[in-house]
Amino acid sequence: MPKTVEGQITMEKTPSYFVTNEAPKRIHSMAKDIKLIVVVRNPVTRAISDYTQTLSKKPEIPTFEVLAFKNRTLGLIDASWSAIRIGIYALHLENWLQYFPLSQILFVSGERLIVDPAGEMAKVQDFLGLKRVVTEKHFYFNKTKGFPCLKKPEDSSAPRCLGKSKGRTHPRIDPDVIHRLRKFYKPFNMMFYQMTGQDFQWEQEEGDK
Repeated sequence: MPKTVEGQITMEKTPSYFVTNEAPKRIHSMAKDIKLIVVVRNPVTRAISDYTQTLSKKPEIPTFEVLAFKNRTLGLIDASWSAIRIGIYALHLENWLQYFPLSQILFVSGERLIVDPAGEMAKVQDFLGLKRVVTEKHFYFNKTKGFPCLKKPEDSSAPRCLGKSKGRTHPRIDPDVIHRLRKFYKPFNMMFYQMTGQDFQWEQEEGDK
């Protein structure tokens, strides 16, 4: 990591750290007082999004339904498939809590980041001990992408939106498969809510659909 002088915060982003077994130990040995930020979203949506991303690069891969099950008839989910394994957040968090207290980890809701980006960013700024510089006026919603974009209110330059790899239309997934995935994730989600002290309301969100 680059050297940080007084009054500076150095940030680095690598999504795979959260699910890599060796990462917490290595990061702890480098900087045990580090602050960690994890963006999480409904694991069912996350798995479909993961698959959509892979499909765009490898159109020849099997369908989501084929990859998601060890045995479709019995409804056995294949938890070794990375798209599904990554969403078992409680499992990964357990590894991190062996090295870091919960007070050093901030969990950002991916869903709220879309509907209330300024609210989630306020939590991030507070967590990092920063003044709340990024507020509502820094965001506008891009209807095409379905995501908020970042703009500088004092600047006429074009807003920064997510790249082409984000906001892709998801393929249609058999509702029965989605139902089985929800049932699979539910106990892990409950464990995650308990561990973090935060209810991300993924089950409630699904019940509304």
